[in-house]
Amino acid sequence: MRPTAALRVFTALALLLALPATARAQSAIAGVIKDTSGAVLPGVTVEISSNVLIERTRSAVTDSGGQYKIIDLRPGVYVMTFGLEGFQSIRREGLELPANFTATVNIDMRVGSLEETVTVSGLSPIVDVQSTSKSQSLPRQVLDAVPTGRTLQSFAGIVPGIVMSAPDVGGSRSMQQTTMSSHGMPSAQAVVQLDGIGMNETETDGGVQFYTNTAIND
Repeated sequence: MRPTAALRVFTALALLLALPATARAQSAIAGVIKDTSGAVLPGVTVEISSNVLIERTRSAVTDSGGQYKIIDLRPGVYVMTFGLEGFQSIRREGLELPANFTATVNIDMRVGSLEETVTVSGLSPIVDVQSTSKSQSLPRQVLDAVPTGRTLQSFAGIVPGIVMSAPDVGGSRSMQQTTMSSHGMPSAQAVVQLDGIGMNETETDGGVQFYTNTAIND
């Protein structure tokens, strides 16, 4: 499995950490755009781009309060651009967005021509001030080192906080799926997604998930 495909599988497992069945482990980018005097700027075009998005780019426009929010984003590295007639364009590079995380990106724009672009490269937001959900990703080094059955269920068994209905030693139960729960949540409320597609089926009210081919590529 390619590293990016593997990370998407394990990002889906983050949904199991005390999230209700209606929740989805999708990330978002939000913020407020102002001018240098502190006045909010409505009508600013905000565009994000990343190779993790199917459509590659998405955009939004700030409202009357200068606020914007782009939701349902996949984890990955994003580039953001901000543009408004009469102001310098701003380009923000290297924004790393984790799973189930709302990154706050506030921007101050200066008066200038459209041809002027200010490029900002800095640290990604590390604190989510808009949600309280917790996510957990498994690095590639762990996946290669720990013996598992190479199924969603066996991967879930090595995520801290997830309890399996039966132990799966080295993939010994890969042909007989085990259920998973977290923090007392019944297995029927565990939501599993792969690239945003729900993997729960109707058996046991959603407590059973489809098997997947772990050799899938991007």
